[in-house]
Amino acid sequence: MITSIEPPDNSDEALSVSPAGTRRKAREIALQGLYALELSGNPIATVVRDLTDFFQEDPSIFDFAGQLIKKTADSQQELDRHICGHTDNWEFERIALIDRLILRMAICEFLYFWDIPPKVSIDEAIELSKQYSTDQSSRFVNGILDAVFADLKKENLIIKTGRGLRDEAD
Repeated sequence: MITSIEPPDNSDEALSVSPAGTRRKAREIALQGLYALELSGNPIATVVRDLTDFFQEDPSIFDFAGQLIKKTADSQQELDRHICGHTDNWEFERIALIDRLILRMAICEFLYFWDIPPKVSIDEAIELSKQYSTDQSSRFVNGILDAVFADLKKENLIIKTGRGLRDEAD
């Protein structure tokens, strides 16, 4: 059973504190990290360290990318249940790995990153799928995320804080 996750009272526990402009690059790095994690089986800390060694980016980019990698990996079973709930005519294992990773990341943002508007998570997932996956992936990703988001809203699991975010989650 999935329960509602309340936003933390203190900012030390909040996920996602990077400036919005750095998030696209962070998502690309997080996608690469999740892909490496999936294929290598290395610990999350090793993958994140390897990414920071490879990319020479602003530390705020790695803060967000690291948070997204860790939370997505830690929540994988829950995220996959949300995806499977909307792939009735498709076996989960047949979904392209990149598409699965993109879907997991976006749903993770829906649930655990309180300062990111859901529409932004969906738009960014679509852009990642256009850039890194097949021609049909963007429509597939969009359809799954729209359905998952609608269910999460009905279940009151979308909790967003900050200026302009509460109305969007309603």
